[in-house]
Amino acid sequence: MIFNCELRKVVDDTYEIEIGHKLGEKLISDLRNGLTGKNKFAVVTDSNVEGLYARDILAALREAGFRAEIFVIPAGEKSKTRAMKEFVEDAMLEKGFRRDCAVIAVGGGVVTDLAGFVAGTFGRGVPFVNYATTLLAAADASVGGKTAVDTPLATNLIGIFNQPAKVYIDIDTWSTLPRRQTASGLAETIKHGCLGDRELFEYLEANVEKVFSGDTDACTYIAERNCAVKYSVVMKDERESGLREVLNLGHTVGRAIETVSDYRLLHGEAVAIGLAAQARLGEKYGYISRENRERLEALLKRAELPCLIPDYIDREALVKKLYTDKKVRDGKLRFVFQNEIGAIMQFGGNSFAKPVAENEIAEIIAQM
Repeated sequence: MIFNCELRKVVDDTYEIEIGHKLGEKLISDLRNGLTGKNKFAVVTDSNVEGLYARDILAALREAGFRAEIFVIPAGEKSKTRAMKEFVEDAMLEKGFRRDCAVIAVGGGVVTDLAGFVAGTFGRGVPFVNYATTLLAAADASVGGKTAVDTPLATNLIGIFNQPAKVYIDIDTWSTLPRRQTASGLAETIKHGCLGDRELFEYLEANVEKVFSGDTDACTYIAERNCAVKYSVVMKDERESGLREVLNLGHTVGRAIETVSDYRLLHGEAVAIGLAAQARLGEKYGYISRENRERLEALLKRAELPCLIPDYIDREALVKKLYTDKKVRDGKLRFVFQNEIGAIMQFGGNSFAKPVAENEIAEIIAQM
């Protein structure tokens, strides 16, 4: 006998991204109005953000009559691991959390990636909200629904697609970022300009210093444009069957060098080097002019980001690490390339990544 288990379903994962100032009160208001449908919250944050914003949100939740606990991980990319995910899950279980809860991620990309992954598997899935406190998270990690952890062998290959109930981008939190973290966030912003928004790229050329000074108009502008670029892609290809690969521009070399550096380089710093590498190889292929490649490198430098590989990086180890990239197919390296500035290369059909011979990228890496 054969049983036919029909499980067709339509899922609406629509959600809002709210960009503004001092959004903590709006978060509480939304939760009171049933945003997650829960009254018990696990606030996940890191050791840097705990005292700056997470404790205040915890207190506001309790004052509003919700049950809430805080779970703190050490700050930094090295916390984005399976072991740290287990730590948060076990701590939640010990505090009595079950399927009757929701997760609130308060922090940057490591926190939103980890907390979103926890929410997707805890109790076989509970709602979660992202409250992004860094430019990097606002530009990339907190929006799009990708959640994952790193392993010694690869980055972001253990995870799930899991969309939040809502994302809050509180621009006021950027004022407490160290200058280096602001620069790191600008790398993903420059990436968006390169792949899909020439106007954003040109705005940064004229105004990048204003972001460091905390200019409200400049910060609001780049937050809005980042979301617009990312969601013009994600809405067409949520699960990265083709088009969404373009958001990995600069990440093939970037993620590899971040890992090989043992995270001495921040994510955005590594991505900046990756952007420069793909542009140099792209110039060789005729995808970008020398003038535009130099414009990209000049903007990265003005954003206080590196364009060259630090001397302490083992070049051979770096080339070998490229093969852990998630775009690798049948053992072949694949790169996303920008088309001049504001567009992306397409290689027929639904393919946005080109196979690259190891010796070609190794030559570029040796030059950098």
